Amino acid sequence: MIKHYDIIVLGSGPAGYTAAVRAAQYDRKVAVIEKDVIGGVCTNWGCIPTKALLKSAQVYNDIMRSSEYGFKINGNIIIDFNSIIKRSRKVAENMRSGIEFLFKKNNIDSIEGTGRILPGKRVEVATKSDDVKYFSADKIIIAAGSKNSELPYLKVDGNHIISYREAMTLKEQPKSMVVVGGGAIGVEFAHFYNTIGTEVILIEKNDRILKCIDKDVTNTLERSLKKSGIKVITGSSLKGVSKKNDGCIVNVETSRGLEYFEAEKVLSAIGVKADIDNLGLEDAGINTEGGKISVNRFYETNQQGYYAIGDVVRGPSLAHVASYEAIICIEKMLGYAPEPFDYDNVPECIYSQPEVASVGMSEEDALKSGYDIKTGRYSYVASGKANATGAREGFIKMIFNRQNCKLLGVHMIGDNVTEMIAEIVVARSLGVTRGELIKAVHPHPSMSEAIIEAAMNAEPRYIVCPEKENQKCFCLQ
Repeated sequence: MIKHYDIIVLGSGPAGYTAAVRAAQYDRKVAVIEKDVIGGVCTNWGCIPTKALLKSAQVYNDIMRSSEYGFKINGNIIIDFNSIIKRSRKVAENMRSGIEFLFKKNNIDSIEGTGRILPGKRVEVATKSDDVKYFSADKIIIAAGSKNSELPYLKVDGNHIISYREAMTLKEQPKSMVVVGGGAIGVEFAHFYNTIGTEVILIEKNDRILKCIDKDVTNTLERSLKKSGIKVITGSSLKGVSKKNDGCIVNVETSRGLEYFEAEKVLSAIGVKADIDNLGLEDAGINTEGGKISVNRFYETNQQGYYAIGDVVRGPSLAHVASYEAIICIEKMLGYAPEPFDYDNVPECIYSQPEVASVGMSEEDALKSGYDIKTGRYSYVASGKANATGAREGFIKMIFNRQNCKLLGVHMIGDNVTEMIAEIVVARSLGVTRGELIKAVHPHPSMSEAIIEAAMNAEPRYIVCPEKENQKCFCLQ
């Protein structure tokens, strides 16, 4: 007999486990099918363990700078690479255990195996013991997540050419590494390995790293990475990789012509793609476009009762996006009236040193869209808290619509900006103007007061908008 559920979720990453827990909180009987381990890529191979690695890099940097703060360390600082890796894996395990606890607490069935959807809202599950089981549900949610993208001439072999999974579980620290891809994954791993002593070359095909972030920010970060010892090569394309016993020779077409770089490891960090192969989408009649599942504003596919959320649908491949989509999907499915997701107000964070955080339009995007803009900027060099803590590198840049002083975008680089960006997300969601933002008193000294200083800098003549001159400044309208 086929076991029946109210809702079956394929995948247990941020989209899947959030959807499952939310549905169970509404007293629905839920099952989650997972082919790997509970928590998906984010918990086990992405967001969480990488931040643990980056914390180790931060601690090492702090130790190396300890003399600036009045401490003298006698003897050599020994980097225990295996302990760094083990700590990262332990953090991931702890977070995975927390999700498993939530499943048990909410009576969610966890089914181990590879799921494939079938017509009639049924699911076939192939277990690791080669058994095949069948389940049915009133609603099916596809939250299969993403997998590493590959170039034809950069095939991951787990040894010479590695992906992010191998990069966080290596048994020995490589002496040298070429990182192919200057997005968030590439930048974070380049920063981590460079900090602990690996010679790193970062290759990006575009004219700058982090192409979706404001140019002023990416230029500053690129200078910082180079200053730290990373060789950053932009506007270059990979032509091939030749393997040898002790490493690889990487062929790169640069502005100077074809160049060759040797490295012990090559990290493929060109991005991720939706993991929708062999899900049975065609058999179930579910439409796809551009390698993603087509859905409406509330994540229902063209087939009634089948939904898709997270990295398998169009939108940023970010854990916080996936989780929010899951909540909207479940609440709409169960008859409530959630607002559609505002994809124009999604923060993006890069956890390098200095950190990068961004939300909304870049200056380039705003100008291309025809906005009459006003920008404000404040440097950490002038921040009392930044000077006190020794984190003077960075700035906050704010872009306002000149016509109504609404925030079009905010871009930050510096210490703690990945925490500070949330304030801007809330402000933009509420439609806060520059004048209203300035009225919000921030603590001193703090990094966050740089937000107010940047807002003031957009119109230095007016700290508070004069009522009788509002034709010059529209912040209070």
